[in-house]
Formats: sequence, C-alpha cells, structure tokens
Amino acid sequence: MSIKAFKEIFGILVFPLLIILLMWIVFLFEISYGFNFNHFSIYPRKFSSLLGIFASPFLHSDLSHITNNTLSFFVLMLMVRFFYKKNYLKIFLLGIVLSGLLTWIIARPAYHLGMSGVIYVLASFIIAKSFFSKQYNLIAIAFAVIFLYGSMLWYVFPIDQSISWEGHLSGLITGVLLSFFFKNEIEEVQPQPITIQQSLFLEHFDDNGRFVENLPFLDENGNLIIEEEEEWSVFNVF
Repeated sequence: MSIKAFKEIFGILVFPLLIILLMWIVFLFEISYGFNFNHFSIYPRKFSSLLGIFASPFLHSDLSHITNNTLSFFVLMLMVRFFYKKNYLKIFLLGIVLSGLLTWIIARPAYHLGMSGVIYVLASFIIAKSFFSKQYNLIAIAFAVIFLYGSMLWYVFPIDQSISWEGHLSGLITGVLLSFFFKNEIEEVQPQPITIQQSLFLEHFDDNGRFVENLPFLDENGNLIIEEEEEWSVFNVF
C-alpha cells in the first residue's frame, strides 16, 4: 500500500472514530464516577433544554444502547465520509441540529438521548440521495444500507415506549431533506473516445447492423488505401 493510499484511508477513518471515542469517553466517565448526564439531553419544549440538541447524541442510557449505536454510526458515517468528502461535516452537524430541533418540537415530555437520531439521518440521507442521483454505484450502496438497516424503519413508529421513536422519525425526515440540499460529489463516468482500432472494427457494420466482411483497406489514420492494379496487355501474356 502506498503512503498516499494509507493517508487517504486514515483520513476517512479518523472522523467516525473520533466521534465514537467521544461517545465512549462520556459513557465511561458516567459509569466510573457515578454521574448521570441524562438531564443534559433533549427535553421537548423546555427552552433550557435546547443545548441538549448538541449534547444528546453523545449521551447513552446503558451499555447495550451505546454498543448498538457505535457499530451503526461507524458504518454509516464511514460511507458519508467516503462519498461526500467535501460536505460530510456539514451533513453531520446539520443532522444533529435539525433532527434534534425537530425532536424538541414533536417528542413526548421525556429525556431523549443517544446517537440513534443521527444514525437515522445518515441512513435516510444515503438512501434518498442515491435514488435521487440515479447513479448505479450510489443505488447499490443504498440497497446495501437497506439490507443492513432496513429493520430500523419500524422504530420510527411508537412500537416501544422505551425508545425515542420521535428522535428516529426526526432523523429520517432530516436525512431526506438534507439529500435535496447537497450536490452529488461522485463524478459521472465520461465516455472514452473511440480508438482507431475500434473505429475500424465498427466500419464493418452497415446502417442496418449487418456485418460486412470485405471493406476497402484503411491505413492507421483511417485513410482509404487504393491499390493500383497492374495493367495487362497482350504482350504480357507472352
């Protein structure tokens, strides 16, 4: 592996890993020293809780909660970081703010915390952006996300009162909205010019698509070669 490739891979991994590291530092600090930071998370329609929009993604209720969010966030954030190198930070920050604000507006009176709202932002952004772009490589990624995280869709409904389905729904809506505002960064593959050899081969097909075996000779530049026929006379016979 070249140094350039290593630096590129390292650069892509750094951001998701730093966010995950921050999540775990907060969680381990809580359980190690007996703190409970839940009151710093989002409490809907309480103005003093607006700052919880920024804190809530880094707060988790228990080990199962943070473990589930860690893997999902890493995979999805890695995709966004790789395919949207110019805008991944904006997508992440706007995802936190908009999904958190929407949760603050529509959610039940309770503390809402965890990275899952942002995870829904990333998943819905990837899927929506992929289909809107109509590019096959992105659509393939979207199907991969659906295959891996398709069951997440059920948790935007109130099927479990212990889960912040409002936060999930807010993340889903936010991701779709963001997909309209960020341009696709994957360059479309431009058709390569036809080489002389390919052009010569295509010359063997007529307007109806039939293959014509015998054609006039062409040189490497595509110019017609006319061979001079030898003149025969009666004197050549003898």
